Amino acid sequence: MWFIFLMLLGFGMTTAGGVSLIIYLNIIPVGVSFYQYLIFVKDRPECYLFILGIVIIVLTVYFARER
Repeated sequence: MWFIFLMLLGFGMTTAGGVSLIIYLNIIPVGVSFYQYLIFVKDRPECYLFILGIVIIVLTVYFARER
């Protein structure tokens, strides 16, 4: 049962982080280069939710198959 909770938690974090990354893409037309965009995103804590969510999903799928 807790595998479902972890999977949904990871999905929610991945969605929140991915939406933040897409929203921050709007600063590129202002004249910011892609390298400057990556530097900006690196400093935003909500963008780390994307990576953390993917890690949680992968670990949940991996450990759920062992049972």
